Amino acid sequence: MTKAELVDSLAEETELSKRQVGEVVDLLLDEIKSALVKGDKVQLIPFGSFVVRERKKREGRNPKTGEKLVIAARKVPAFSAGKGLRDAVAGTKKKSVAAKKSPAKKTAAKKKR
Repeated sequence: MTKAELVDSLAEETELSKRQVGEVVDLLLDEIKSALVKGDKVQLIPFGSFVVRERKKREGRNPKTGEKLVIAARKVPAFSAGKGLRDAVAGTKKKSVAAKKSPAKKTAAKKKR
């Protein structure tokens, strides 16, 4: 899904225009980016978390010549999927809290009779 497809989909589901939804999406992405630039972690529970990871400097090789070279240390953005997203992608269905409690209530009601 592209950003344009996301904007179209959100505009259809809400009463906002595509332009307004596009501005909201841009603001959201800018906020995530500026938080990561500051070194903050962005948690969107249960979707996932955006973090900045530090890569150490390391030795690499030029694949063409085989010459050794040093790859500088750097910071890279990373995304870690949350449980809700992992479960949705895996296809596992999460039982609601009410569904878990309802059989116990029915059993307790039968015992009182």
